[in-house]
Amino acid sequence: MRYPDVTSEAVMTRRGWWLVLLGFLIPGSAQVLAGNRKLGRVGLAATLTLWLVALVGLGIFFFARDWLFIVLEQTWLLYVARAIMFAYAILWLVLAVDTLRLVKFVRARGGARFGIAGLAVVLMFAGTGGALYAANLVGVTGETLDDVFQNGPVAEPVDGYYNILLLGADSGDGRDSMRFDSISVVSVNAETGQVTITGIPRDMPNVPFAPGPMADLYPDGYEGHSDATCGWEGKINQLNTELMLCRNGADFYPDAEGKASTPGIEATKDAAEGVLGIEIPYYAFIDMSHFANLIDALGGVDINVTERLPKGGGPAYEGQSADEWAIGWIEVGQQRMDGDTAQWYARSRYTTSDWDRMERQRELQAAILAQFDPQTVLLRFQDIAKAGSDLVSTDIPKGLLAKLAGIAEKSQSLPMTTIELVPPLVDPDYPDYAAIQQMIQETLHPVVPDDEGGEG
Repeated sequence: MRYPDVTSEAVMTRRGWWLVLLGFLIPGSAQVLAGNRKLGRVGLAATLTLWLVALVGLGIFFFARDWLFIVLEQTWLLYVARAIMFAYAILWLVLAVDTLRLVKFVRARGGARFGIAGLAVVLMFAGTGGALYAANLVGVTGETLDDVFQNGPVAEPVDGYYNILLLGADSGDGRDSMRFDSISVVSVNAETGQVTITGIPRDMPNVPFAPGPMADLYPDGYEGHSDATCGWEGKINQLNTELMLCRNGADFYPDAEGKASTPGIEATKDAAEGVLGIEIPYYAFIDMSHFANLIDALGGVDINVTERLPKGGGPAYEGQSADEWAIGWIEVGQQRMDGDTAQWYARSRYTTSDWDRMERQRELQAAILAQFDPQTVLLRFQDIAKAGSDLVSTDIPKGLLAKLAGIAEKSQSLPMTTIELVPPLVDPDYPDYAAIQQMIQETLHPVVPDDEGGEG
């Protein structure tokens, strides 16, 4: 009568557990120890190389983040990295399956066979799935950068600032002649990171233009035009409509399309430069029809609501109360808003003023920026990237990302300066543009007293 070799079963059981764990923790090690050493060396070499690259990447992320964005500007490197990660996922799967062969389940203890096999399958899917997820993440990053940012030349800061025109509008169905609902200029100090946002009311009249085609057409400021078919009131947010529907915009800005812009955007940029008296090289357009998707991708935003606001498109006739036409309400108090609620918070204006709405939009911008913490971005990266590529159009070149990223780190410790060109600061019907330009210069370039009490 033969008795089972208990010692052999115990040894093979321990061997099985160790091979499965080592194969997961250090892919290729199981083969080097107990199998095809050539395959194992390939697995180990690939694993150690990826570990080294990952360590270097972490070092750059934590200690030299500017270099990270320099790498990200070369999106072809991301596509190469994606292909390498896919190849490594396949190699990991091959090594995991081969490890199952090396375990020799028939010589392990009965109960342990199922445990070892179950653990091996779980770790195989975890390892391969992780590599595939990383490959997809790298690919999505490259695609998003290519979709949103341009390959053009990088402009130097103007008087120490990077100035970006920020536009918001709803480009949904039937909005081909859309007017810009939100117009502001973000000025980022290239040295300190100090951010100043200047809000320009969409109804600002008779705006001056920086030198260019619109200044030639309207030397005395933007004038209205009365026509039954195509007329406008001469307000800054109507420039887009004029150049899209009433004139051939390409005659005024023939290079706009080649710069990833539009004649309406270029005209609005010239107007913003004329109003503020500063040069604005870049723009970023926020499509409000996709705005809610970004908020949801971030997991919502925290807003303290100080006034009850209605949701809805407004009254159907004069004298109709908000209770009759509102489809819902945003209640007073601290809220975690989803995308739909945040979108109505930014749009609502029928029970308040345009000035109030501008302030809420600026508050929402700050809340969104606060949500872009590393943990949120990593956990929700694909959703954020998809929402961002649909949401944003810009002529900002990829070559500027490294500089802006480095500046952004400095700006996190500084309070944001906000200027709203609204009453009582500015007369909405008769703005004093010379006074506005002087105020902007004093804000962006404050006079600092020297040690002896004078101005330095």
